[in-house]
Amino acid sequence: MAARSKDKQDNILKFIRGFTDDHDYGPTIREIVDGCDLSSTSVANYNLNGLEKAGFIRRNKEVARGIELLEPGGRRPRVVQVPVYGTIAAGAPIEVPGDAQPEEYIEVGPEHLRGLENVFALRVKGDSMVDDGIFDGDTVILQAAQTADDGDTVAAWLPGLEATTLKRFYREGERVRLQPRNTRLSPIYVDAGDVQVQAKLIASISPA
Repeated sequence: MAARSKDKQDNILKFIRGFTDDHDYGPTIREIVDGCDLSSTSVANYNLNGLEKAGFIRRNKEVARGIELLEPGGRRPRVVQVPVYGTIAAGAPIEVPGDAQPEEYIEVGPEHLRGLENVFALRVKGDSMVDDGIFDGDTVILQAAQTADDGDTVAAWLPGLEATTLKRFYREGERVRLQPRNTRLSPIYVDAGDVQVQAKLIASISPA
């Protein structure tokens, strides 16, 4: 059993090295499962814990790509600190960069940012966007914006409802349709003057 565990850990460590060299950031748990032909994320986590205990890696479990190589010759994945300003389902406008102190910072890989500025993050509460792969507990990376194109996923403040929501944005004459991506939920229709786009979605990150 110990020998098989060591073989798995050696294989995982080799995969992490290669992935980091190729992408300049570390893999997610799911990428390790797929890349190392493991049976489950639990198996991956067990062996990653072994590698961490042995001093080969360091993990930040709050970040999807939070695996850092510590072995000689290893290098730290290039990541960017993004401020988290709260939760997307809230009874007040979201706090965009410059309006408040962030609650925390998360590290994200450069593939999520693509050189964009005015980027921040919010935690997702609710299941209105599950068909787009955005689930309760995920973190969404957003770019501050005041306008959007049809089909963009936006964080919008609705003064009349005193609510902030994450939805697909569509103009329909003098009104706006905010479309959930969950077949169980109905769209929200508001007058165009009663919706304020505050940010556009860049990426969604699931917990590690």
